[in-house]
Amino acid sequence: MRPDNFFNLDDLEAGTPRQLAPGITTTIYAGEQAMISVVRFERNVKGILHSHPQEQWGVCLEGSGLRIQGGLKVAVSKGDFWRTPGDMPHTMESGVDGLVVLDIFAPPRWEYETAGSGFAAAES
Repeated sequence: MRPDNFFNLDDLEAGTPRQLAPGITTTIYAGEQAMISVVRFERNVKGILHSHPQEQWGVCLEGSGLRIQGGLKVAVSKGDFWRTPGDMPHTMESGVDGLVVLDIFAPPRWEYETAGSGFAAAES
């Protein structure tokens, strides 16, 4: 067992689960000032274009896909990271090998603090 405030990306039991869309799941780890979401995409799936007031940073941990934001589609692969300002419509599409993304929200998205489904944000 890990001490408080220590986690592992592969330990899906330690965080709060959420089904974002068909083929897209996340595990949420909430803090006081920021929140981490480990998002797993099956191969060739597309999220829903949405926005929220929180600033969001994303890091591609595995696989590849497209980051769609601000009217652009940008190819991403392992090691790429990006910033999404609050209220900017955005989504992701995974590639043939799927995709794992680490998202960081500041401040935390209160609607993600409990298990559930959907992006819980304004769809564009």
